[in-house]
Amino acid sequence: MQTDMTKPRSPYVRMFALPGAKAFCESAAIARLPLSMMSLGIVLALNRMYNNWTIAGAMSACYILAVAAVTPLYARMFDRLGQRKVGVPLLSVQVVVMFAFAFAALFRVPVGVLFALAIIMGATQFSFGALVRTRWAYLLERTDNNELLDTAYAFEAAVDEMVFILGPILAATLATSVHPVSQLFVPAAAAAIGGAVFFSLKDSMPPVLKPVATEVSKANAEAKTVPGAASAHGSWVSTGDAADEAHGLGRGVLVKSHNKSTRNVLLLAGILPLMLTFLIFNMSFSAFDVSITAAMEAAGLEKFLGIQLAMLALGSLIGAMVFGSREHRGSHWRRMVVCLVILAAGFMAMHAVMDHFIALGIVEVLSGLVIAPLLATGNLIVKDTVPEHSLTEGLSWLTTFNSVGTSLGSMIGGVVLDHIDTHAGLMMTWVVVVASIPFALIGWFVVSRKDRREFTTTASDERRW
Repeated sequence: MQTDMTKPRSPYVRMFALPGAKAFCESAAIARLPLSMMSLGIVLALNRMYNNWTIAGAMSACYILAVAAVTPLYARMFDRLGQRKVGVPLLSVQVVVMFAFAFAALFRVPVGVLFALAIIMGATQFSFGALVRTRWAYLLERTDNNELLDTAYAFEAAVDEMVFILGPILAATLATSVHPVSQLFVPAAAAAIGGAVFFSLKDSMPPVLKPVATEVSKANAEAKTVPGAASAHGSWVSTGDAADEAHGLGRGVLVKSHNKSTRNVLLLAGILPLMLTFLIFNMSFSAFDVSITAAMEAAGLEKFLGIQLAMLALGSLIGAMVFGSREHRGSHWRRMVVCLVILAAGFMAMHAVMDHFIALGIVEVLSGLVIAPLLATGNLIVKDTVPEHSLTEGLSWLTTFNSVGTSLGSMIGGVVLDHIDTHAGLMMTWVVVVASIPFALIGWFVVSRKDRREFTTTASDERRW
């Protein structure tokens, strides 16, 4: 047993010392590259082909909405059937369709065909971010390192931001220096390579959790307070053989009361306000992307577009590394509201200096410091609220609402650019973040009231016993 003197102090060192952690984290990072390239790649390619921001933004929005529509369905399949069983065939179809869209754009097929292919392409996508976060939750629980979950989720937020640093730079560079549609081929290749490696890693793959309906009677009510009894998130009962269990591959059964096992994830306390919060404030990021793209093209500085867009993600990456290296106490909801207020102020400052690109980059980095902590906090709220057997679904719902917000921001931003100007497009960023704050406050209120009610009930039961 390690003593405090020999135990690594850095949570990141401890986390990546766990077996299999590096491999699934690295492969998932590569597989997520399409997230940061495909949507922007569609905008860049279509605007070059048709010189119309509305068409470009609408096609990007159709792609993202298609992603959002199927993400929860695929997440339920991953939870119920397993990551490899669902992921391998789905990934194969996804890669084929992504290459088909890229070749169709290369040969300039009619715009209606491209819209259809964009929707089909989106309908084959699933959330690697949710899958890798589910693996972290399983690995940390299995190795008795639950205290590292904040670090793991913050690191995944940092990976997301690193992807969003490299993705826009790569997409913009390829579109302007190689060919207007060359940036569509790279994410297809990344999905193929990263996804294939990720699903080949069986040892870190979480088992399938199946809820079992059990009637909770007065006779066993006291068992709720016994260590090892089923918690609000259920408990493990292994049905796999010993060899499978040794490799973390055993099939599992989650014992739960009947009323909790069948409850819709979105109906859990605070989840719907959380989802609406993320939907609304995520509109800001795609509106920012299209507005800055238009502003820099108008200024003849499109070759620096990738770097300019990456400054916001760079700040978020720094914020993620700091967030993940510290222990955090207090309400997740309070932290989320504070981050939203700071982000709104940051977008206001960006709007004020948007014609001065160096100053804009500095403000982007400073404002971006709260983005990864904000995203990680949302995932932690889902992890604390959603039952284990539906964790991938819960995390994927968050990804879905993010995607819907991104698509709306891209679509509305394109219309604003065509009918007003880039200043109005960038003003949209802080307006939508401000509009998301009331929903975060509602969620905080709902959860606080539920916690107070449960505390009162528990105290009353303890006095009765």
